[in-house]
Amino acid sequence: MKMADHYLLGWILASVMGLFAFYYIVYLLVKPEEDNNRRSLPQPRSDFVKTMTATNGECRSDDDSDVDVIIVGAGVAGAALAHTLGKDGRRVHVIERDLTEPDRIVGELLQPGGYLKLIELGLEDCVEEIDAQRVFGYALFKDGKHTQLAYPLEKFHSEVAGRSFHNGRFIQRMREKAASLPSVKLEQGTVTSLLEEKGTIKGVLYKTKTGEELTAFAPLTIVCDGCFSNLRRSLCNPKVDVPSCFVGLVLENCRLPYANNGHVILADPSPILFYPISSTEVRSLVDVPGQKVPSVQVVPPEIYDSFVAAVDKGNIRTMPNRSMPASPYPTPGALLMGDAFNMRHPLTGGGMTVALSDIVVLRDLLKPLRDLHDAPTLCRYLESFYTLRKPVASTINTLAGALYKVFCASPDEARKEMRQACFDYLSLGGVFSTGPVSLLSGLNPRPLSLVLHFFAVAIYGVGRLLLPFPSPHRIWVGARLISVVHQESSSPLLRRKELDKCSSLQLFQHIIEHLPLNAINLRRKSKIRERLCILKEL
Repeated sequence: MKMADHYLLGWILASVMGLFAFYYIVYLLVKPEEDNNRRSLPQPRSDFVKTMTATNGECRSDDDSDVDVIIVGAGVAGAALAHTLGKDGRRVHVIERDLTEPDRIVGELLQPGGYLKLIELGLEDCVEEIDAQRVFGYALFKDGKHTQLAYPLEKFHSEVAGRSFHNGRFIQRMREKAASLPSVKLEQGTVTSLLEEKGTIKGVLYKTKTGEELTAFAPLTIVCDGCFSNLRRSLCNPKVDVPSCFVGLVLENCRLPYANNGHVILADPSPILFYPISSTEVRSLVDVPGQKVPSVQVVPPEIYDSFVAAVDKGNIRTMPNRSMPASPYPTPGALLMGDAFNMRHPLTGGGMTVALSDIVVLRDLLKPLRDLHDAPTLCRYLESFYTLRKPVASTINTLAGALYKVFCASPDEARKEMRQACFDYLSLGGVFSTGPVSLLSGLNPRPLSLVLHFFAVAIYGVGRLLLPFPSPHRIWVGARLISVVHQESSSPLLRRKELDKCSSLQLFQHIIEHLPLNAINLRRKSKIRERLCILKEL
């Protein structure tokens, strides 16, 4: 009887504390993620906006008067948008800074929800003939334990799955497909500023690859110039956070523990990712928060040798992980899209899914419009875009930020409990794993489902602490856990102002320290030290 009383007391306390957690989470997640999207904010003058005083003497690009839409940038968002609008009969002029194949370490994993958007846009063949690999879920590793989280794909056609690939190959395929349309003009050039007349964006000023300065005009200019955009300051209120950076390696001829799955290792202090990008290559991304480097000892033994060999080979790349909420200024004649508009931590690989979903929303809004020349009316009409994109964007953005914070290690006991509770909750299987994975994959863009799973993880974590005997210490840790849920969902990501060489240097040093002593590794250490000296001199 006493044992039953203890369990009853534990459940009562867990429920009460969970109720507070629920109110916290509902308040944080139901309120608009981008609540200033539609505010009338004072628009500052920008070096990248030029007022048109006269056009005499200016050089214009050929046939610019026949253009409906100018697109700045031909990355994933820009190329997909150009093909989509061109296919709908719009005359599109795309200006891209560099039309050679990009070589990046992000934008390599497309979630199943993003693949469904590719199908909607008629671009699904762009993942063919680039050695793209199907991805059916994730494997999660922590402290020697692991669990598999499969995408809930039973209701879809057999072709529907995630895809992982070389980012540059994917982009080139989309550029080729867009350029094949007669209504799309793809040009290499650098846009230096937007052209403004009486508060309306009329076009762009750009330099061709030969250095000639030209102007181009269209009733609508869509800026898709990526995460390093130099034009967004004139169209939004950018609040960019850089909580960490990725240090990227390519592992060759490596067999992952779970084929056709992404692998997430909950290392100390932050996660390490592995996923295939071709039939013979595996991408490794080591998340580096601030100055800390995760330990190589947490890498699964099946891929340890390939990981060390990749470090030995060199070619280590770094990329800042940026997060930026969408905070646009409603500007007649212009619109932001892609990473120039909205970013989230790339841990969950949701960026391309959000961008492609935004393109579907914009396409559907523009389809019934025959004329785009009434800029003020069009601007008011497109304000609905910010509302219609929220189910997908808010779900993926919120989940990406929250999972990154939870998956990072911390000496704080409550944060440790939250991390363990999240891992154990996902390991339960059934709806406890398919629910969160369907949110992450873009297959279930319902913010309410996200709220419910946050609530469930909080209750599960508090219940674990209070059962079977709720001691005062456990009650205190449970209260702190709920506080962590609040903080991790509301506080801004830790700022990191600059990305420098220290990430690569520290990774080299860490590998040297942890390589087992043998003849082969002695030679490896010698080579790595040589690379270290070269890096220090740069």
